[in-house]
Amino acid sequence: MADAPHGLVFPVDPADSEGRRSTTATGRGVAADALRPVDAVGARAVERETAWRTQYLTWFRRLVEAGLATPDDAVAVARAGLDSLHSRMRVVEREGDVPLADWPRSSTGFGQVEMHGAGERVEELVLPYRGERLRGDDVRRQVERWVEAGVVEPTLAEAVDAVVAHPEWLRLEDHTVAVVGAGSEMGPLQALTRWGARVAAVDLPREDVWERVSDTAVAGAGAVVAPAVDGRPGADLLADVPALADWLAAQPGTLVLGNYVYADGATNVRVSTAVDELSRRLLEARDDTALAFLATPTDVFGVPGEAVDQALARYAGRGRASKGLGRPLRTLSGGRLLQRPYAGPADPGLNDSLVPQQGPNYALAKRLQRWRATTARYDGRLVSMNVAPPTRTRSVVKNRALAAAYAGAHRFGVEVFDPSTSNVLMAAMLVHDLHTGGGPRHEHPWQDEAYAAAHGGLWRTAYSPRSALGLAALLGVGGARG
Repeated sequence: MADAPHGLVFPVDPADSEGRRSTTATGRGVAADALRPVDAVGARAVERETAWRTQYLTWFRRLVEAGLATPDDAVAVARAGLDSLHSRMRVVEREGDVPLADWPRSSTGFGQVEMHGAGERVEELVLPYRGERLRGDDVRRQVERWVEAGVVEPTLAEAVDAVVAHPEWLRLEDHTVAVVGAGSEMGPLQALTRWGARVAAVDLPREDVWERVSDTAVAGAGAVVAPAVDGRPGADLLADVPALADWLAAQPGTLVLGNYVYADGATNVRVSTAVDELSRRLLEARDDTALAFLATPTDVFGVPGEAVDQALARYAGRGRASKGLGRPLRTLSGGRLLQRPYAGPADPGLNDSLVPQQGPNYALAKRLQRWRATTARYDGRLVSMNVAPPTRTRSVVKNRALAAAYAGAHRFGVEVFDPSTSNVLMAAMLVHDLHTGGGPRHEHPWQDEAYAAAHGGLWRTAYSPRSALGLAALLGVGGARG
């Protein structure tokens, strides 16, 4: 695999005779290094893995499983994974590749452009949902319906209730929220500007992106600032981390660094590593830096025993037709289809919702964010890290298999959200976390991740999610085309 030789890049694979940069060697090496402090045998097995692109699912599951025994194990996995990736990734300079740790400090800085909203500030939580705009008790009732359906964890209700009860929180007085990936469908830019917040928007210097950002800023009631060169807003994360760190470190108020970046394929790991390096520098430069992330629901998580019990009860309570259909399907598929959601009662259980179609680079990019959230929280920093619901974003629906699976997911008790609903719900969770010290503190990192998780039902469905994916896609083909 050949990376574009600019900015932050994968290392050259020493085993490759043509000197190519390998995402496989890097991903496998990082996984092995992350496992090594708690599972030396597993680490050696990862290093010997010859079919990484198909077998990475097993090892990304093991990375979570190995950290469940104790909080120290989870933190050790996270630290080792971060250290490994940072030690491996390189930066292309004029004189050649240099280690990420040696990325030079910025010699030139960014200017700044400002955009001010002309709209009326929204002074309460308004949740768009299926054509309606829910307020107050209607928001609470909808969240309770999601809880009853197993679409979200019950703790989401207490978090949303706190935000509804404290509308003054929405404006985020005395904060600057850096939205890195300002043009992202899942980012909170629109919600925050409507609530009157101050946002530092970071995205590529592309005209179409900044037209959307500008329109959003003007329609809102807050202030949006952006890094700029010669009056043109935008920055290239792959090349501009040192300058961005300097620019963001000078922003007023409590600084919140929100990671909402996404790119296709290997570039996703590169930009995620760039944001992680930006996070590392800002945590070092400012004691008040807080971090914000959205975790994908299509990953592996430790989940509460009550979620396991509900899923197993649903499996046991399937109708006669479902049971009758399930047996031949499991036989014909060699046991791969319609498997039990969990082997048995457990607290915590282990939910594996990894999706093969998303690939090992997506898994590594998202796991990197969880590792940073775990270590920063352990080190006493304020962290907002919330599991976001499955959402019909452009990046999902352009993948035909995923679009079809999402269209058929409701048949298996999984709700897929519209971007407008996910945006506001996750922005409300960010506000909650920033006003509650990052939310309740728990003994183990898996419990922090499970708090208020909006997994769409993947943790509580009657079947192991991956074992139902193919059937969901088959049933959803028509809906996806529509």
